[in-house]
Amino acid sequence: MTANAKNGLLAADGKWQNNNLKDPLSILVLNLMPTKRTTERQFLSTFDFMDRDVELTFLYPRTHHFKTVSKEDIERCYCCLDDVCNEHFDGMITTGAPVETLAFSRVDYIQELKQIFDWAETHVTERLYECWAAQAELFLEFGVEKRQLPNKLFGIYGPDKVDVTSPLLNGLGGNFKMPQSRNTAAVCSSPIEGVKVVASSEQTGPIILRDDDSQETFFTGHPEYTAETLLLEYHRDLNKGIKINKPENYFVGNDEEQIDYSWRTTSLQLYNNWINLIKNTKEVITDDRRKLSV
Repeated sequence: MTANAKNGLLAADGKWQNNNLKDPLSILVLNLMPTKRTTERQFLSTFDFMDRDVELTFLYPRTHHFKTVSKEDIERCYCCLDDVCNEHFDGMITTGAPVETLAFSRVDYIQELKQIFDWAETHVTERLYECWAAQAELFLEFGVEKRQLPNKLFGIYGPDKVDVTSPLLNGLGGNFKMPQSRNTAAVCSSPIEGVKVVASSEQTGPIILRDDDSQETFFTGHPEYTAETLLLEYHRDLNKGIKINKPENYFVGNDEEQIDYSWRTTSLQLYNNWINLIKNTKEVITDDRRKLSV
């Protein structure tokens, strides 16, 4: 099917071609990544392969100043909460952010983030949080703290324990992989009420979590990453003089000549399963409204 960009830097630059769509799902993307254009393209290219047409709207926190894009460009090409506060969206994705080593209280837009998350409870059907955003929502909603890892979790990892009954794993079972690139992990010393661990491993901890009641999904990694993303992050850190190991389970062999793009197919299925959650919820809501009108 097709993904359209309702706004964003790529659309403004004429670098994403929109098409005529009939009744697309509306997805709001709170893009906190520093690589704005790259992240836009990753999500647009991924959702271009879904079973349903989608329209992506890119959102930003107005209280934060991004170093990699000018204030004028972000205000011109993105929307803020005030712009969409009266709208309803079928889904919302909140990306990771390069602030994971900061305490939540030191993130300058944390209060606005809470405001957006609270608004989304009544204005978004399904919500998906990735990497740092997953940690942030677990903290804001459940008080779950995070801890610094002894070494950066960096590479491609699959689960060794899965809930095969979860619709998020339809067509996957326990056979999927996900890029991870983080220095911290949520500290879940005891089960979180209402939140199920869908997939996890000893090495990574939880990979996917799900709260059916609040219609929230948590990915601790980055399924949207394309083949070269971890390579670019690896060389970025090396150039900064940051000590970092090569990404695990990423290269074919011991050199950097070939990348094993092992997560692409399963990532598409994972996002498609999330889209189907939206579709199924909308159908239930429509049926309930139909019954009430009879």
